[in-house]
Amino acid sequence: MGKEYLGEFEELVLTMVGILQEEAYGNAIVTEIEERVGRRVNLSAVHVTLYRLEDKGYVKSSMGGATNSRGGRRKRIFKVTNAGLAMLRALKESRMDMWKLIPQLKFG
Repeated sequence: MGKEYLGEFEELVLTMVGILQEEAYGNAIVTEIEERVGRRVNLSAVHVTLYRLEDKGYVKSSMGGATNSRGGRRKRIFKVTNAGLAMLRALKESRMDMWKLIPQLKFG
């Protein structure tokens, strides 16, 4: 089997799960992306991506406690797995290696 790759949006969502930790659920991820990246995203797209990342083994989910503010509904909380952390590290290293190849740019 070949090397697994992540799309740009998958990488963004996985990174946000790592940032949010115990608060990594759909709406929080949408808010974080909009605030930190300035990109409007659809909650459904985030959920589909989270489930895809879970299928790939990069995140795992569990149900949080019910809250009155959610009408008694529980949140599905996502957490980065060891495989997800390894993927994030590999992506970071790959990006850094490419950045090192860019010649010094001079602006005049």
